Amino acid sequence: MNRDARIFVAGHRGMVGSAIVRRLQGLGYTNIITRGREDLDLVDQAAVNTFFAENKIDQVYMASAKVGGIHANNTYPAEFIYQNLMVEANIIHAAHCNDVNKLLFLGSSCIYPKFAEQPMKEEALVTGVLEPTNEPYAVAKIAGIKLCESYNRQYGRDYRSVMPTNLYGPNDNFHPENSHVVPALLKRFHEATQRGDNEVVIWGSGKPQREFLHVDDMAAACVHVMELDDETYQAHTQPMLSHINVGTGVDCSIRELAETIARVTEYQGDLKFDSTKPDGTPRKLMDVSRLKALGWQSTISLEDGLRDAYRWFVENQDKARH
Repeated sequence: MNRDARIFVAGHRGMVGSAIVRRLQGLGYTNIITRGREDLDLVDQAAVNTFFAENKIDQVYMASAKVGGIHANNTYPAEFIYQNLMVEANIIHAAHCNDVNKLLFLGSSCIYPKFAEQPMKEEALVTGVLEPTNEPYAVAKIAGIKLCESYNRQYGRDYRSVMPTNLYGPNDNFHPENSHVVPALLKRFHEATQRGDNEVVIWGSGKPQREFLHVDDMAAACVHVMELDDETYQAHTQPMLSHINVGTGVDCSIRELAETIARVTEYQGDLKFDSTKPDGTPRKLMDVSRLKALGWQSTISLEDGLRDAYRWFVENQDKARH
């Protein structure tokens, strides 16, 4: 790949976007283009078109999205579907209109049916009912995949899609209600340890199985997929089934996750599971055989990754989003 290529990373301040920027910089890319929300509103189609016309972009990493946990998805379904649809449609169309031929769209494992066979293969897409608590977000992400595939089929573009499992790491969102499970538990256990609490309450039964991927692994996978030559990429994908799962291929129960976080934060009290709160999907494990066949697999273990995420949180509490 051309290390001087002008690369636009949408969402560079977020957890995934900032990790992609770090990865690109570490690999020697020198022309990384970023814009904060105050400079470019990605929901504004005219503004996005102008940005692409003025900046001669060569590649795009689409890491910008409105994201959140079960509570946030249940509370703000309209915002989740509208904002994500608008952002991806604006960026993908503007990229095409300004002759950007390489783009990577980042989706989510929630695109798969609630009761998809485990581990979830790429072929499970649109084969069943989605998990109701995040259906609007999932529908938007499915639309993003199909946008990429449609511009590829009609215009010969090279727009690729990766579907990460549950992510965590530096620059995560630590809001007590709107965050995902890992940052929420890291923050809760940290505060319980500081106060000397005897008990930490965790939403749900603790039985659901989840897969977790450190964001630096995700960033490495994104750049790997983007840099694959056309022949290799097309040999392992199909024009209308082109997305690639990104994960570890290993899951654990929420109870096991909580126990690991207790060790990481040195929490000494008891764990209590509140089964009156929703569990969400019973199991979400990605089949990552397609990605492995393309030459990449994760390298950061869950406990090592959690220790890194916790270290970042402790060192950045003042600026951590909470």
